[in-house]
Formats: sequence, structure tokens, C-alpha cells
Amino acid sequence: MARISMIGLTLAGVLAATTVFAPSVFAQGTVKSLRGETQIDEAGTAPLVNKQSKPANGFGRAYRQQPPLIPHRVEGYQVNKSFNKCLSCHSWPQNVQYDAPKVSETHYDSRGKETDDVAASRWFCTQCHVPQADAPELVPNAFKNARELDGAFAN
Repeated sequence: MARISMIGLTLAGVLAATTVFAPSVFAQGTVKSLRGETQIDEAGTAPLVNKQSKPANGFGRAYRQQPPLIPHRVEGYQVNKSFNKCLSCHSWPQNVQYDAPKVSETHYDSRGKETDDVAASRWFCTQCHVPQADAPELVPNAFKNARELDGAFAN
């Protein structure tokens, strides 16, 4: 009986604390984030991103097999089963005209057979390649790439 009374008193205390302190927390009505103060019932707006710049030698890779990073915006690029905007600049011979890196030959291999078109398994570029900008860190970051950890890439 004493155990039931103790549980009841504990639950009553938790309920009382929730009733007293919860309204002050929820009354603020804002969420603090890296975007600034946004009302909970408002949709946040994405920041404007101008042309992304890249270092002269491109972005370094964090590990040996890392796919190259995308040094430009891809927001709004149409990539679906019928069309891939990335290939407008990165497929041969357009890559020469746009001075863009050509899609790797490995992307034209479909189950061991070379094709003239990008293989379906490599069609959706942003599965592996991600946009990157040389921007200041928004939160502290202690990331170290493979070279910094091991001194050199493992073979």
C-alpha cells in the first residue's frame, strides 16, 4: 500500500511541475535556430544562395573513394526518369563547351556492359554527389579528413 501511495505522490508531483512550467515554455511561440527566430506556425524561407565559389584546385576529398563535390547550385534542376539536367553540361561533348568535368566512364557501365548513355544506376547524380560551398561553419566542427587522421590514404 505504501508503494502505491509513493507512486501516486510521484505522479502528482510530475503533473504539478508540468502544469506550472510548461505554459511558460510553450508561450514563447518561437523556435531558435540557425535561421533566426521563426514562428512555429510559419514556414521558414530558404536563404538566397548566389553562385557558389570553389577553391582554384576544387574541393579536397575527405576519403579516397569520395565522389566529387558539386561546386554550384542544383536547386531546381530537373532530374527524373526521363531527363537529367546535369548531363546538359557534364556529358560529352557538352562538357567541352561548358568547361565542365565530364561524367566518369564508369557511369556508362551497366552491369559490366559499356553503353553510350549513362547507366540507370548512375542516373540520379545527387545520390552520391552533393553541392558544396566554401562557407563558414555555422556550428563548431572538429571533422578531420582521412589524410589528417592517418597521415595518408590507405591503399
